[in-house]
Amino acid sequence: MSAKIYDLMDWAAIDGIVYSEEDNPHAILGPHIIEQGVLIQTFFPNAKQVTVRIINSGSLYLMEMQDEEGFFAVLLPSKTIPSYIYIVEDKDGQTYEVHDAYSFEPQITQKEAMKFNCGLHYKMYEKLGAHRMVIKGIDGVHFAVWAPSALRVSVVGNFNHWDGRCHQMRRLWESGIFELFIPGVKIGDLYKFEIKFKGGMLELKADPYANEAQLRPDTASVVADLECFDWKDEEWISNRNKQKLDNQPLSIYEVHLGSWRRPEDKREFYNYKELAAMIAEYVLEMGYTHIELMPVMEHPSDAYWGYQITGYYAPTSRYGSPTDFMFFMNYMHERGIGVILDWVPAYFPKDSFGLANFDGTCLYEHLDPRQGSHPRFDILIYNYARPQVRNFLIANAVYWVEMYHADGIRIEEAASMLYLDYGKNPGEWLPNIYGGNENLDAIEFLKQLSEVFKVNANGAILIAKESSAWPMVTADTKKNGLGLDYKWNTGWLNDFLGYMRNDPYVRSSHYGELTLSMIYAYSEKFILAFSHDEVVHGKGSMINKMPGNKEKQFANLRAVYGFMYTHPGKKLLFMGQDIGQYTEWSEQSSIEWSILEEKQHITFKNYVKALNHIYRNEPALYELDYKTEGFDWINNISANENIVVFTRNTKMQEDTLIVICNFVPVLQENYKIGVPFQGKYKEIFSSDCLEYGGENHINRRMKQSRLEECDGRDHSIKVTVPPLGITILKFFLDKHKMSNKKNTKRSNKTKSNLKDRLAAQVILADEKRELEKSILAAKQVEEAQIQTNSIKKIDETDWR
Repeated sequence: MSAKIYDLMDWAAIDGIVYSEEDNPHAILGPHIIEQGVLIQTFFPNAKQVTVRIINSGSLYLMEMQDEEGFFAVLLPSKTIPSYIYIVEDKDGQTYEVHDAYSFEPQITQKEAMKFNCGLHYKMYEKLGAHRMVIKGIDGVHFAVWAPSALRVSVVGNFNHWDGRCHQMRRLWESGIFELFIPGVKIGDLYKFEIKFKGGMLELKADPYANEAQLRPDTASVVADLECFDWKDEEWISNRNKQKLDNQPLSIYEVHLGSWRRPEDKREFYNYKELAAMIAEYVLEMGYTHIELMPVMEHPSDAYWGYQITGYYAPTSRYGSPTDFMFFMNYMHERGIGVILDWVPAYFPKDSFGLANFDGTCLYEHLDPRQGSHPRFDILIYNYARPQVRNFLIANAVYWVEMYHADGIRIEEAASMLYLDYGKNPGEWLPNIYGGNENLDAIEFLKQLSEVFKVNANGAILIAKESSAWPMVTADTKKNGLGLDYKWNTGWLNDFLGYMRNDPYVRSSHYGELTLSMIYAYSEKFILAFSHDEVVHGKGSMINKMPGNKEKQFANLRAVYGFMYTHPGKKLLFMGQDIGQYTEWSEQSSIEWSILEEKQHITFKNYVKALNHIYRNEPALYELDYKTEGFDWINNISANENIVVFTRNTKMQEDTLIVICNFVPVLQENYKIGVPFQGKYKEIFSSDCLEYGGENHINRRMKQSRLEECDGRDHSIKVTVPPLGITILKFFLDKHKMSNKKNTKRSNKTKSNLKDRLAAQVILADEKRELEKSILAAKQVEEAQIQTNSIKKIDETDWR
């Protein structure tokens, strides 16, 4: 060891590197211009020898070992830093070349870090995590992670023997962000962050912003390339951005990818690409507009169906790679199918490799367990007051829309976010500053999410599963609402299913549960959802909730779905429930597709398919979903008969539908109902058709209304109402009215001319009548004069 270099050494700093407690290794490692030349220092644990090779000249400089753990240094006779490479010989005699990871400037600016710390950098996923880069012509991966309380952070992986001493990261200013560019790391390499807590404890953490993760039970993050996929859904995205779903049909098919269909070749799961083709074919056949995927974000346990997420920025490796999932999304869009993703900003699991106690402190959660955990569910709650945590979550919602072209995000368990005492007993929660149970930080988080999403989401939607009566979930944030687009109507769900579970003959006493929903139907923009929540944990499948024998169960379920599809609000059905699966859903097994060999299940599938198609083809069933003029009760007081009758409307009279629902197994013939307009009514749908498994109690002919009062209306018709069924009638104008209707659609000029001609005809008719009156009056006067003269002559004669 030369005395010249020895005197240049900062031995305290070298100890920090050797013992891995340095949070600014770039201050020591790498090239530094000093008075004597260029000092290059490096640390290769267990290296035998390191040589610096100058790339331009090829000159070699053997580095001196300053510490036997592998710290080397060399002084170059230069006033500028040259391009160089290390030639490393390890103790096993193996030699390799590598660029110096500590010769690069930070790839995150102070402005970006400050924006993140304020919770306002909604594309921070482009900076944090692992990203392939080419810097100064050198290919590698840039790593960055937020861990403000860490003593030291290192990148470990299969490229450095998982040795935390090799690639210690630099703390960027006071941001709490650590970063490092590592040359030579490739797409597909495995990595984690080794974090040394204050106190010396080490923990290996998966990257919170990782774009890919290992297949469970392994938990390493994977370096991924998200720029290599060639998207072909520009037309879909463009149209989505122009449309507003409020006045469009929205029929969602909820899917769990792992159990939709299982391979028969002993593989555990189908790949995203395989699933895309199969699911798209089925969805198009059935007539759904969208699919909703239970969480595809990486998660450790199959048993939680993806709702306990550890990799928020990584599609699960169970079904393939990120580009495979991009293929899935693109495939759906090319076939006109939207994709909504379930998302969980409400909580996260306690797995030690995940977000819990991330940097040795409660970074993502609250320190106080009364705020930071759900004792009932053994999960952790996000600290929504922390700007960087809000940024992590909001950027994540934007990420799935930007990078994977998601058409919507469905927020799981929003109620657990909004209430501080959700699922907790007294003493297990803390009130807010006003003494209430509202989570004020979560409220502001959801508002911020809504506002950011509307700016960045290109027409994608936000949906909440909010199971309480929290007000104004879908109201604009400017009006103090949460600003989401839609909310699941759990009130309707619980009331209606409660009503249907009863034996038909005792439903009369529960009739109010059938009609209650329309009292609050316009308080939010609702989605009517029969989701996976209704067919798990011993609740039984949808068909098994229905009373009676098998035939009656199918009739009841046809009535259930018929009522749902005609009731105001968008629609959602969970997989397997549209073919009448009897087995309760389990993530461990496939949908029972084999039951479609049985007639009852085939006909029921045909029924749901027909419902979807009539729903999409009749504007009255969706166009005014969220306006009061889109619905009108005709009869909601027939509790004894368990019948309801209502209209679904648009602004066009000829679109009007009358829906009759009978929830008891009693056939009603010549059932009289009031109708909104004089004219004809034609049955366009009946759940009792033979092709749907019914008994064909249908209305074969049009019904002409009569001037007979019923249901408070002047006109009425008599119809056949099938037992346990629904009937949809469509209004048809009389021909002369249709003709008049067409006339009203003529141009303004034509209307004006027609009006003038009609007015002229009226004037001529009036003049003709007046002339005829005048002629008649003249004749009468003349006759009267003649008669008067005759009388006068007689009188005169007599007088003479």
